[in-house]
Amino acid sequence: MKKIIFMSRIDPYKKIIIMIKQTSLLLVFLAFIFHVSAQKTRHYNLVQLLTENKLDTTKTEMHILNDNNYKQAISLKGTAWLKDVSFTKGTIEVDLRGKNVFLQSFLGIAFHSVNDSIYDVVYFRPFNFKHEDTLRRKWSVQYMSMPGYDYDKLRKEHPLVYENAVTPVPGPDDWFHATIIISDDSAAVYVNHSSTASLKVHLLNNRSDGKIGLWSYTPGVSGDFANLIIKQ
Repeated sequence: MKKIIFMSRIDPYKKIIIMIKQTSLLLVFLAFIFHVSAQKTRHYNLVQLLTENKLDTTKTEMHILNDNNYKQAISLKGTAWLKDVSFTKGTIEVDLRGKNVFLQSFLGIAFHSVNDSIYDVVYFRPFNFKHEDTLRRKWSVQYMSMPGYDYDKLRKEHPLVYENAVTPVPGPDDWFHATIIISDDSAAVYVNHSSTASLKVHLLNNRSDGKIGLWSYTPGVSGDFANLIIKQ
């Protein structure tokens, strides 16, 4: 009863303002619920994609990985684009394993690709994960936008903006989990389900969609991939 009397004393104009604010909050909440429900989560069996010729493996060395803990894992050197899959924005999850071979192990996820030369990529340098050099540890995870913004240009012009250390720190020869969240103009990278981002960057181009693929730099050692999940 007190609440009704109190509201009745509010100026009618203020009542309208309160109602507008309440309606706006409700619309924002409903929009969020709709966006979450509209997202589709797809789990990709990489071994099945490979055997069914659903990976574009031009100029790529690839084979099924015999690993007791990861039954659907593949190893590759190069880039394997998922055929008939276009990525805009959302969440990418994947398990990866590189090798503790200095300046040879580079692996991650490429996205918003036009072709093998034009794409964005988030990738890891496992040999730097636990390096004795503190600066090198800060070169463990990197974002690049090819061809205009490779690691060398970004490191010289924007030191430690587009690369960082990873947290928590996996072993350089161990499997680790990466969660990559791509929004309209930014990317965030999380390792091993941490609540702390290892890297947050603004995207360096205006592309909003394109091919998505597994990326392992050549020349270099092969990278291992398993349990790819894409939500968008």
